[in-house]
Amino acid sequence: MARKELKGARSFSKLSRRDFIKTTTMATASAVVFPMILPSSVLGRAGNVAPSNRIIMGCIGVGGQGRGNLNGFLQNKHMHFVAVCDLDVQHRKIAMDMINGSNENTDCAEYKDFRDLLERDDLDALSLACPDHWHSIPVIQAAKKGLDMYSEKPLALTLHEGRAMVDAVH
Repeated sequence: MARKELKGARSFSKLSRRDFIKTTTMATASAVVFPMILPSSVLGRAGNVAPSNRIIMGCIGVGGQGRGNLNGFLQNKHMHFVAVCDLDVQHRKIAMDMINGSNENTDCAEYKDFRDLLERDDLDALSLACPDHWHSIPVIQAAKKGLDMYSEKPLALTLHEGRAMVDAVH
């Protein structure tokens, strides 16, 4: 059975030594130079996660339960926290130190008013650990911005609040 060859394509038996050396040299140079141009974090190597695979998060409420949630989230390298919000300046300071230590930088933003945090355009999701009677307002406003949220029960104090939250998410 005769072998069909593509027009203009070379078979390995017809590849000259010069072309072979040129091709392998270019392939080797590319393999060596490419990692030097792009840092490993872009490719998700060296324990890092590629920026396109990270979830950019903020925290609303970083008291006892909020810090516990934050500590759990910080163990996941796919989550990158950029902002915290709490009325208590000490709670914010402790949470910011946790985040900056995990991120190995000092650019975590702090907010006293959750509405200011929700003005950010870089957020993908929120961790909400505010008092029970405050769950519905941040959830509804975050849902209107299209953010994903993590919160714990009780999610709402009344059926009316719960229905408003469900409607906002849908």
